[in-house]
Amino acid sequence: MTRLKQALHDGRAAEWLAAMWLRLHGWRILATRARTPVGEIDIIARRRRWLIFVEVKRRPGRREALAALRPHQQRRIARAAACWLAGQPWASDLNMRFDYVMIHGNWRLEHLKDVFRPEDVGLH
Repeated sequence: MTRLKQALHDGRAAEWLAAMWLRLHGWRILATRARTPVGEIDIIARRRRWLIFVEVKRRPGRREALAALRPHQQRRIARAAACWLAGQPWASDLNMRFDYVMIHGNWRLEHLKDVFRPEDVGLH
């Protein structure tokens, strides 16, 4: 398998693992790999009054995983979330946050909550 194919395979496996982990913790998965005109959101999930937009990254080590979610990606995710929300009027009363699931090492999963806010990355 080429490096690119392996990376795509690992990325999809990481997203699947993250979605399963969220389900086991009471989240209902509304969308995976949600495409919008301005970008993609790996996972959108809801639990009670919370709606989360989740970015998933798989990296060899924890340090690389922590560094993988860069400001330009945060802006893209926030814009994509705003675009997705524009078509979901039912979601306007929910609490929202942006989470990050990083998978590193021997498939160790860490769920970091509320890792950024749109206003922190220059969006309102």
